[in-house]
Parts: sequence; structure tokens; C-alpha cells
Amino acid sequence: MTTTAAHPTALPAAARRAELEAALGAVTARVAAAAAACGRDPRGITLVAVTKTRPAADARLLHALGVRHLGENHDREAAAKAADLADLAGHPEPPQWHFVGSLQRNKAASVARYASLVHSVDRPALVAALSRGALNAGRTLPCLLQVSLDGDPRRGGVPADGLAALADAVADAPGLRLAGVMAVAPLGGPADAAFDRLAALAARLRADHPRATAVSAGMSGDLETAVAAGATHVRIGSALLGGRAYPARVGTPPGATDPEAYGPAGARTTGTHATPLGGAA
Repeated sequence: MTTTAAHPTALPAAARRAELEAALGAVTARVAAAAAACGRDPRGITLVAVTKTRPAADARLLHALGVRHLGENHDREAAAKAADLADLAGHPEPPQWHFVGSLQRNKAASVARYASLVHSVDRPALVAALSRGALNAGRTLPCLLQVSLDGDPRRGGVPADGLAALADAVADAPGLRLAGVMAVAPLGGPADAAFDRLAALAARLRADHPRATAVSAGMSGDLETAVAAGATHVRIGSALLGGRAYPARVGTPPGATDPEAYGPAGARTTGTHATPLGGAA
């Protein structure tokens, strides 16, 4: 059911806008259909358009098309795009930047200056670094706890048995607000079981922290499953922006520019769709 925009090849602005508009319409329709199928209001589901590896021009076009939530995986790229779109700060609905990738402590202060929501808090040291950054920036930073659903430390996330303690740490940290949970479905396993487990963990978290209502789950290949399990945020990249061009790596098949085209190690494949690490596709 995945709808993917064509890979952009220096398209004129008008053509790229039309391409993005068509892809956005298809994704919006998928979200609406998924919500209807489980009796949910689609207005309760936030579409986060993940613009990693894409130019700021794409982010600007998406905003012009009505997308208000933009996601990034790397601080350097995210900070540059936030600065590029700073002229939209006076817009009635300015861009809201979501940091969805693995976050290093030495980047926390930078992220705390521009992020509207950090999706990937998974350890106490990062809590402390984000707290310092938010205080220095003079703002309150909402945070989601990234939960590991497979126990693989390479993919990030706090184990389920550490979720309560980490939640308390964020709730007690000055400058931070505990907003909910995030997860990526495990490699090679059924997404529905993973997202049902995440929903149960989210419910347990809300029992202790009633305001922590956000559930970030679902990407281009499994957004319907995530919506059915109660996701409030879906992180959509390739279905909106087309297959991404990544730097060549050892072992990359000749001519392959997008890990989604060939399913790299460390990617989750759903049907013919492979999801690279980093929280969104």
C-alpha cells in the first residue's frame, strides 16, 4: 500500500511542488483510512514529514502545502534547515522541528535550541544533557522516551524494564517535559505485535504520568499498523519525499542509492520496503 514519490532529480520548483502535493495527498488518505478502520479521528494523528537528506527547499514546499511538523535525524542538518526556514517563525503556524534520530550528548544543547519535540531520549546521561541545553536556551523541551522493543543496543531505546525510571528522570529534570514514548518495530518481526506492546507500555506510563500521551510509531511501510495500535505521531519519509540518496557504503550494490531499494543490514523490511535505522522512513 506504500505510495512513493519519484526520486527528485533537480526538478523545477513547480514540478517538485506538484510531486510533493500528490504524495502528501496519498499519505494523508492512508492516514485517514487507517484511522477510519479503527474508529479514530485522523485529526488526533500528527504527520511528521521526515526531510533527512533532502534540501531545505523540500521542507519549505511541504510547509507551504500545509505540513507543520518536520523531522530530522542529524543535528547538523536539522539546525541548518531550521535556520534556513527561520523566516517562517512569524507564520501563524510556523514549522515544528522533530528530532527523531539517535542523539549524542554533545549535540543535545544544539537540539534543545530548535526542537519542538525530541523523539529519542533513551538514557539518563542524555536527559541531563538535554536539561542543561533547555535551561540554557530558556525553554521547556518536550521529550519522548524511545523504547527498545527488541533489546538490540545498536538500534537505541531503553529496555522496557528501565522505562519507569527513565520517565521519572525526565519528569524531574528542569527544562524538560515528559510527553510520551517512541519506538521502531523490530527487524524481521511483525509490526502489529511490536506496536501492541508499545501501546501497553504507553498505557502503563500514562498511569504514572497522565500528561505523557504521545505515541510516536509507524513509518512509510507500517503506518496503518501503528495507527491501529494508537500512534499519535507517524514519521513519514520516503512515501512523501521519494527514495533517499545516501552516501555510498562498502557493500552497496552497484547503482543503488537508497537503502530502501535493497534492504541493508540494520534495516527492517516490510514486504518490499526496507526501513533504515534512524527512526523514520
